Amino acid sequence: MKISQVVRIENGIALAISFYIYTLLDFPIWLFFVLLFIPDISMIGYAINNKIGANVYNLGHSFVLPLLLAIGYFFLLNDYLLLIIIIWIAHIFMDRLLGFGLKYQASFNDTHIHRL
Repeated sequence: MKISQVVRIENGIALAISFYIYTLLDFPIWLFFVLLFIPDISMIGYAINNKIGANVYNLGHSFVLPLLLAIGYFFLLNDYLLLIIIIWIAHIFMDRLLGFGLKYQASFNDTHIHRL
């Protein structure tokens, strides 16, 4: 089995676990699917150039911001913040399951997982 296949399998499992946790918290399931693609708005940076596009995209598709929000959740205990965190992390897992990883500045098609 190739490393890229292992990466995809583990991200698929993590996506399933994220969705399961989401359902355990009794959030509306339809809202999960409506908000699942919101992080892809970060692709707008590519309208300027590849460098800015890759940086903005990677900011929206790395675990840094959702994990910082998770720290904030422990202080605020806001259910809507938890909803956003789970969906955002699920989106990252979904993208990596499909082979869309963090982007290199050379091209949108060059990811840390493989070349699209």
